[in-house]
Amino acid sequence: MGWLRRGPKRDGEDAPRDPEFAYFSEREAALFRGRVRSTFAELGLEVSVYADHVVDDRKRRFGLGNLAAVCHQDRRGTRVWPELIHRHVDLVVRAMEGPSALETLPPEQIRAQLYPRVVSGDGIDAGAFGYARTVAPGLYEVLALDLPESVMMLTDEALDRLGDHAQLRDRALRNLRGLPVEEHETVRDADGMCFEIILGDSFYTASRVLDLDGVARRVTGLPLGEHGALVAMPFRHQLAFHPIRDTSIIPALGAMASFAASGYEDTPGAISPYVFWWRGGTLTQLSEHDEERGDLRIVVGDDFQELLERLIAQGPDHR
Repeated sequence: MGWLRRGPKRDGEDAPRDPEFAYFSEREAALFRGRVRSTFAELGLEVSVYADHVVDDRKRRFGLGNLAAVCHQDRRGTRVWPELIHRHVDLVVRAMEGPSALETLPPEQIRAQLYPRVVSGDGIDAGAFGYARTVAPGLYEVLALDLPESVMMLTDEALDRLGDHAQLRDRALRNLRGLPVEEHETVRDADGMCFEIILGDSFYTASRVLDLDGVARRVTGLPLGEHGALVAMPFRHQLAFHPIRDTSIIPALGAMASFAASGYEDTPGAISPYVFWWRGGTLTQLSEHDEERGDLRIVVGDDFQELLERLIAQGPDHR
């Protein structure tokens, strides 16, 4: 299956690993950071390179996590890294040095291109995104302006210039609901485990968890019931869910926990390695990393435990 794909083979696992990007060997990490620095220089910016970011002489900070993951995931290996890095850095520099889209686009066009994004708290500056809404522990909803070559996540300052935050969010959610479902797969095995996956090039695919009931209706023909659904959003281009109706939730929970952890690892736009219980728009985390054993474990509270017991009592395949 595509979501279990392995990364490209490069230096062996026995080579010393980079402390920040463990999927790189020390040699590969030095090659990556050196190419990033030289690419910025070619485009007229001298930067100081740190483990996971660079800083230019005007103290502007640029993260390297997504770019490193893009390079790591490309099966063609290190020979294409210069091309990938140049494309990314060129977009960053042009967006930074050119006029802001907020200044050049008409207000109605800006509103038509607004979307909500669910992001990890690691990817945003809390001081600049004070309006961000908590979706789940460590996950936040922010507003983004979709542009032809990039996505601009809007800060408090940017939103204040656009108008009322609540009205802007409502418009962004309407825009999200209007997006097409690019690709849909049903994952199942012989033992009855199954869950749905939405995939797409859109940066807002995983963020459709904010409209999960609508997405479920579109791809399965049925609304989510009173018990809600299991859901996972490992990175920005994938959303998985399993409507909770009967005891099929039990194998689905374990499979989706593995799916989320696998999809999250070493991917650009990573969101969460965990599976959640979606109920009426509220997300409750159901898996976590076991620090002692070094693997995943399922964790359930009283409400979810009670739900499991009721589903077991009513028997399989109850509708």
